[in-house]
Amino acid sequence: MHFVIMGCGRAGATLAQSLESHGHSVAVIDQNPDSFRRLDAGFGGSKVTGLGFDRDVLRQAGIDDAFGFAAVADGDNSNILAARVARETFGVDNVVARIYDPHRAEIYQRLGIPTVATVRWTADQVLRRLLPMGATSQFSDASGRILLAEVDVHPGWRGKPLRALEDATGARVAYLTRYGDGLLPDAQTVLQENDIVHLLMRTDDQAAVERAITAAPEVTA
Repeated sequence: MHFVIMGCGRAGATLAQSLESHGHSVAVIDQNPDSFRRLDAGFGGSKVTGLGFDRDVLRQAGIDDAFGFAAVADGDNSNILAARVARETFGVDNVVARIYDPHRAEIYQRLGIPTVATVRWTADQVLRRLLPMGATSQFSDASGRILLAEVDVHPGWRGKPLRALEDATGARVAYLTRYGDGLLPDAQTVLQENDIVHLLMRTDDQAAVERAITAAPEVTA
């Protein structure tokens, strides 16, 4: 598959090389040709100098045949503009934009443009280490109503079936991370020590879910 990346900073260069290592073709756009020095010497993709929201530049990068487009330049405005051009003008379905302003990211997410809010993600990761009990958002749908979050669970839930956790919270366990590997749970899966739980929930229910999972389960007679 072919991918177009706007921005050859550290994120863009890393993304381009990762995609190429998985066997995909990649074109990287940056208005500063010196930025391409961040790519490894063996990078075989295209390097296109220009503005990532310019239609001619995008065509030169192969946007007409692109499976996905990522806008990871330094500016929020240029990233959103480029993402919209890729989606609305060239019909690329798989589009994502990096946005530094978390409020803007939420707005564009609701408009159907998937975003990565760098500041919010960094803050969440730091908070997770400062305040270890709670939920850290990993993904929300375009409407902002459904949230996937990595959650900390009270030790009292260990040894309990995951369905008990779901019954207590109204959320759904999407998957577990166990010893560094992803695990899709089934009806018999029991929570073990050091498991990391990833829950799907309604955004409006997040506070209630956090209260339920950070407390010991109720003891039933």
